[in-house]
Amino acid sequence: MDPKRQVKLNDGHFIPVLGFGTYAPPETAKSEAQEVTQFAIEVGFRHIDCAHVYQNEEQVGQAIRSKIADGTVKREDIFYTSKPGEELYPKDENGKLIADSVDLCHTWEALEKCKDAGLTKSIGVSNFNHKQLERILNKPGLKYKPVCNQVECHPYLNQKKLLDFCKSHDIVLVAYAALGSQRLKEWVNLDLPVLLEDPVLCAIAKKHKQTPALVALRYQIQRGVVVLAKSYNKKRIKENIQVFDFELTPEDMKAIDGINRNIRYYEFLLGINHPEYPFLEEY
Repeated sequence: MDPKRQVKLNDGHFIPVLGFGTYAPPETAKSEAQEVTQFAIEVGFRHIDCAHVYQNEEQVGQAIRSKIADGTVKREDIFYTSKPGEELYPKDENGKLIADSVDLCHTWEALEKCKDAGLTKSIGVSNFNHKQLERILNKPGLKYKPVCNQVECHPYLNQKKLLDFCKSHDIVLVAYAALGSQRLKEWVNLDLPVLLEDPVLCAIAKKHKQTPALVALRYQIQRGVVVLAKSYNKKRIKENIQVFDFELTPEDMKAIDGINRNIRYYEFLLGINHPEYPFLEEY
């Protein structure tokens, strides 16, 4: 892979800077996940992002296996990300979660065991604020520190302070919702402004003869963020890989920095009363 298209993680492995997001609303047929993941690999995506909660890991896995079988890629070409569900949490003899034990450090130790067992090459976190990251980094007996922290990040929530913190600890920031959001009423406040209609993004896109979406993706790559592009539209999937075909100027980057509004599309309010709810901190 072109060195400009990947970054080195603190465990020595490499992660492609552009990833393909596979989440889809429940009403989307699971078979579509397999079809679009296969297509994404065909057009050049090598970083595939999934999760237990998406309920489509079987289809995404089958897509990867099919592209290995037909010779499009080798297994080592693909960086596959998953986010485990409750299976890592301690349970009693009846299978019930032991609530007192479900803390960040205990869960991190479970991930360390997965790495030691060879079940995964790299381990990271998602939606951690800087204080939660510090708890992991300062944990007595820490074997491996997180290689990455996957968070909502886009020009309206540029996460500069969290990005600087992560860089200072050699942790890669991975951006989800990098194009603002899918306008899903179950998840997102529909009264919030639409990122890709922002006049600054649109003006920069026009100057470069690109789309606002590509400008938003390119912005992240140039500031050292690994960015996920999620789409089930084949035209847009093919378009998103063109993010490597142009470069933003320092003036462009400064202008995009200037439109930050600290707007969080995904607040996950269902978990706001959880002791580990991460978004009450500034970063």
